[in-house]
Amino acid sequence: MARAMHTTGVETFFADDEIIVSKTDPNGRLTYVNDVFLKVSGFTEDELIGQQHSIIRHPEMPRTVFKLLWDTIGEKSEIFAYVKNRCKNGDHYWVLAHVTPTYDNRRAVIGYHSSRRVPRREAIAAVEPIYRALSAEENRHADRKKALVAATQTLNDLLTEKGMRYDEFVLSL
Repeated sequence: MARAMHTTGVETFFADDEIIVSKTDPNGRLTYVNDVFLKVSGFTEDELIGQQHSIIRHPEMPRTVFKLLWDTIGEKSEIFAYVKNRCKNGDHYWVLAHVTPTYDNRRAVIGYHSSRRVPRREAIAAVEPIYRALSAEENRHADRKKALVAATQTLNDLLTEKGMRYDEFVLSL
């Protein structure tokens, strides 16, 4: 399926009492999306199931945040992160994502579950300049691997300066 590559600069919102839910297989392919996900993203269930969750990745989101996310859940830990997602029509929406591994009865990871809530506006205002700086660092490098290493170092330096782990930082905003 062709993915919307444009962005409109228009933010869309969902209600404070709504939760966007999705489930993926271990490789990040969507296996479940709830009605709130469909309503906010503008995609149909048929367009999403079987696709990589990154189908809604906004191009302004720094890749280093997703590296941290995958590294964390790959260690069988949960993570909270602020994420700017892209709707099918190019609009965007912000979420506070909580991603956790899903296990079988032998404690093997069989997928991931993500619940996303409406973030506080003050938190978005605080995280946007950080994400812009991380994206700028990524964009400074022609080599994508070097870009990711440099941006990850920038994020680690910020967290060290604040004396916090990423999850503490996110929940402090």
